[in-house]
Amino acid sequence: MTPPERVAPRRLRKSTTREPIIQEPDVHETVEAHGAPGAPEADEAEATRREAGVTESSRANRGWWDRNADEYQIEHGTFLGDDRFVWCPEGLDEVEAELLGPPEELKGKDVLEIGAGAAQCARWLAAQGARPVALDVSHRQLQHALRIGGSFPLVCADAGDLPFADASFDLACSAYGALPFVADPVRVLREVRRVLRPGGRFVFSVTHPIRWAFPDEPGPEGLSVSGSYFDRTPYVEQDEEGRAVYVEHHRTIGDRVRDVVAADLRLVDLVEPEWPAWNTSEWGGWSPLRGNLIPGTAIFVCERD
Repeated sequence: MTPPERVAPRRLRKSTTREPIIQEPDVHETVEAHGAPGAPEADEAEATRREAGVTESSRANRGWWDRNADEYQIEHGTFLGDDRFVWCPEGLDEVEAELLGPPEELKGKDVLEIGAGAAQCARWLAAQGARPVALDVSHRQLQHALRIGGSFPLVCADAGDLPFADASFDLACSAYGALPFVADPVRVLREVRRVLRPGGRFVFSVTHPIRWAFPDEPGPEGLSVSGSYFDRTPYVEQDEEGRAVYVEHHRTIGDRVRDVVAADLRLVDLVEPEWPAWNTSEWGGWSPLRGNLIPGTAIFVCERD
């Protein structure tokens, strides 16, 4: 799960670890494994709003997650756990939500996790008897999946070009993976539909679109509208030469619904998790204060007919 933080350039350490990559790039990997050449330290990035296409977004975000995967897992690994399936910073757990179906019915199911990070969700699925495959665009995130362990496949590939045969999976899921960061979400959704079997289900969570109208701050300053909800200009962090090093794309609720329909999927539910009383933690712009007043996450439950 990779909730973003959009208010200002990130101030994260660049990883100095130099471990071998999990697997060599193959024909499905069309961008550099470690980001654009000469990518800056995170604190050199300038935040702006401008257009960013499919290739630029993919290259920038792959590089960003490779550089910052270590810090992300250190900061959020305890909340996510090693083998939990958490949909969002609100803490909604698949054990309770059953958005993929009752846990006892997952046994023997082929499941694709997109934007898997350290594959916590895939690990939980495997414990239920499912046969998961964990996919992420970042080699470094998958190295953390390898570090934690598991007997399921890890695949490094772009969500817009899934390296699987048609009708390979019964279920697919994505907890804040891929869709917030791609310039062409319909392409990803069509790819998911292609690899799903008839009757298959795809569930994905993203930042609730209304959050784009507010500053991404956990305190009171994050409760006042600061921009247009309808401004779909991407959020971009770029280096001194104007090369994107991180990109995030905004879609309204209506856009997301139309994307699902355009991909020939059927929307069966839209879940907006409420902030639970037990969750006292902050995650970027997510906090109990904001969570009790405005939604932070939208979860789309889709099926292939």
